[in-house]
Amino acid sequence: MTAAMQVYTESGTKRAFAGAIEWPGWCRSGRREDDALDRLLAYAPRYAAVVAGSMRGFRAPRSVSDLAVKERLTGDATTDFGAPSVAPGADARPLDVRELKRLVSILDASWGAFDRITDAASGKELQKGPRGGGRELDGIVDHVIGAEISYVGRLAAPRPKMQGRDRGKVAEEERELVRHTLSRAVTEGLPEKGPRGGSIWLPRYFVRRAAWHVLDHAWEIEDRAGGDG
Repeated sequence: MTAAMQVYTESGTKRAFAGAIEWPGWCRSGRREDDALDRLLAYAPRYAAVVAGSMRGFRAPRSVSDLAVKERLTGDATTDFGAPSVAPGADARPLDVRELKRLVSILDASWGAFDRITDAASGKELQKGPRGGGRELDGIVDHVIGAEISYVGRLAAPRPKMQGRDRGKVAEEERELVRHTLSRAVTEGLPEKGPRGGSIWLPRYFVRRAAWHVLDHAWEIEDRAGGDG
């Protein structure tokens, strides 16, 4: 009998998230916890496709009963705005080089999925939402790169400049900086505060948040471009 997949939930007043503890990036939202768990289950095959070939061990659960909620977190304004905002307690566990390699592999797989989906959507008109909203493709790409640049500061690393530069080169530079800084965080540790006094993210949470964000927009592009996912 297969053990249930361990997940956590984060609930605000308007929105809830459900995410897999050991599989960063597999995280979905809904109006309530039950909705978020249903959405998480629905996206399991899409997440499996992302990590296939780079990671072993992920098996998509067949029903919500295959998910075990190990921690329930109280969300905040960011949760209600539409982004997971609170690190589960499991992210505070010690992190060694071997586990970091696994987490970075997941992040690399998420970046790879984003790049493939973006390339496939190039030249296509993205469908608008029910109210006509939604960024165009270049706007989504710029948003994802810009967000990741801001995330780098949460690891006390300098942020690469983006304005006026080729977005592809900026993305390559930022991603390599993330890999280097995460490695340094494991071998040397991180300060309690960033250079400007901002809070520092736990390395596990950094990967969790970054992988969620890039996959959230990758799947948005795929859906709006008429993908089969």
